[in-house]
Amino acid sequence: MIARHLRARLKGWGGVGAMATACALALVFALVLACTGPPAGGPSRTTGQTVSHAARTQADEDCTAPEKQTLSPSDADGPTIEAIKNRRGEKRKLIVGVDQNSYRWGYRDPNSGESGTLEGFDIDLVHRIAEDILGDRDAVQFKAIPTDQRIPAIQAGRVDMVVRTMTINCARIKDVAFSAPYFKTGQQVLAPKSSPIKGYDETLADQEICTATGSTAYAKLETDKETGDLPASTDIRTTVPNQLDCLVRLQLGEVDAVVTDGALAASQAAQDPTVQLKGEAFTTEYYGVAMKKDADDLVRRVNRILVDFREDTTDGWQDAYTEWLSATLGDDSSESRPPAPEYLREN
Repeated sequence: MIARHLRARLKGWGGVGAMATACALALVFALVLACTGPPAGGPSRTTGQTVSHAARTQADEDCTAPEKQTLSPSDADGPTIEAIKNRRGEKRKLIVGVDQNSYRWGYRDPNSGESGTLEGFDIDLVHRIAEDILGDRDAVQFKAIPTDQRIPAIQAGRVDMVVRTMTINCARIKDVAFSAPYFKTGQQVLAPKSSPIKGYDETLADQEICTATGSTAYAKLETDKETGDLPASTDIRTTVPNQLDCLVRLQLGEVDAVVTDGALAASQAAQDPTVQLKGEAFTTEYYGVAMKKDADDLVRRVNRILVDFREDTTDGWQDAYTEWLSATLGDDSSESRPPAPEYLREN
């Protein structure tokens, strides 16, 4: 521990320190943005169909490919969308749980003035959904949601959906409904450049790793400790509410490495030149929009919006990738683009 504190004194924070501090402080506030945007348009192309709850329950129990356990796209309004549209006055907004400290995904730019505009890849997608459902891309109430509160916020009805680099997995689809995937990533190790850690391998022996509570990273580490695929001496006890807190602990020398989605880790490495990704991604995961389990009409609408988002050559998926992620993940987006979506078989 003494060695770690000494290392912390010697390690420079670089440009990320101020931003990390600002982002951590920002977690106590819920950001609300509202302004006027162009109305959404376009003809309906599909109609809603039903999938029985028994069929969906069976799909959950037989889960092997969670990214395929979603409903087919539809333009049709239903009770969930009608309830959103019937909100009156200033409350007529889409309520979305997001992050506001994940660089390039959902973050408040400290250089954008006092308002600290919320921006990033996930934020672009939220605006796209709001425009389609409410005719106004800025008819959104953003709520900052810690990693470990994403599912509780949905289940309690505090948000209509969560768009927050949330991995679709079999455990989560028991509690919430997901859209089709909108991004492909995988778990990776982030550590100081000077660290002897080489990746997700035996070099993690005797190392202390930080993960976010409730994250797929922690679940993977826990499983691999039990099966012996991770060295028995690897310490995985350090968990934090928000993933950025792991980067701060790494900078302070309180942990030796961070395990998180490679897409997030790349952004963090871009913030702090003293750390880097170690080794290749050791899982394949997909981000999805999470909603209430019974919000079938909203799930179908989001899936229809995602079809357009992926295909549009202007203001679509590729433009969002180029603007927000190419600087950290590279110009070639092919590894991050999810495959063509597959949906549950309709009854």
